[in-house]
Amino acid sequence: MNAYILKLEKGIVVKMNGNLYLVATPIGNLEDITLRALRVLKEVDLIAAEDTRNTLKLLNHFNIKKPLISNHRHNEEERENLLINKLKEGNNIAIVSDAGTPGISDPGEVLVKKAISENIKVIPIPGACAAINGLIASGLDTKEFVFLGFLPLNKKLRKEKLEEIRNETKTCIIYESPHKIKETLSNLKDIVGKRKIVVAREMTKIHEEFIRCNIEELIEKSDHLIGEIVLLIEGAEKKKKENILNNLSLEEHYKFYEKNGLDKKEIIKQIAKDRKVNKNEIYKYFIK
Repeated sequence: MNAYILKLEKGIVVKMNGNLYLVATPIGNLEDITLRALRVLKEVDLIAAEDTRNTLKLLNHFNIKKPLISNHRHNEEERENLLINKLKEGNNIAIVSDAGTPGISDPGEVLVKKAISENIKVIPIPGACAAINGLIASGLDTKEFVFLGFLPLNKKLRKEKLEEIRNETKTCIIYESPHKIKETLSNLKDIVGKRKIVVAREMTKIHEEFIRCNIEELIEKSDHLIGEIVLLIEGAEKKKKENILNNLSLEEHYKFYEKNGLDKKEIIKQIAKDRKVNKNEIYKYFIK
């Protein structure tokens, strides 16, 4: 593949950008890679990998030989300009994470945003995603869900995120590591309370397991949980959420919906609905 892709436009030769491919790789079982993903990995000029050692094992398994460059969360911003320049030179680049879909709690988001701003074509190559596979086999509500990735390490931010889960009526999905799972479950018990919960671990691997129980039961088993973990939490009852919101001050009630992306008009309408009052009363309050 030529490094420079040229096209003729109104009699002028124009250099074209390469494409940025987001290639999903298996989360365990290597048979879960798609034929399209294998073709793209064979055809691109460069593969940007979260961990080149892990990706090399995958490539060797399928007898694919391509240049690799590391692109992980600690050097993602440093790599941005280098990779964008290569794309502008006409190189096609694939982004892969260690497992699953890049950009979902994995490197990729930074480069995608930059590529879009530079009018570089971004092409997703679908495949495995631990969050979605955990959800569909959880037995919890799949019609609406919220993905929160890994919980923050900062105690204050972590508590705020756990309070979001407490108030959320949709199924919540988080990722967690084995050495933090017991602490996270204890935090959930203290803040979220009694709720159905599912641990999906080692999905697609030999020791794949789904544990469906309440938080107290799961804490007792947490010392023996190893491997990659997806934690799924049942949503709060809608009536319970409304009661919680109505216990807030109007300012706190307003901020809750503001954080959820509603504009002022929508927030006032929703607060009035929650509190079963005329929206003009809420509007007058905030005008003051």
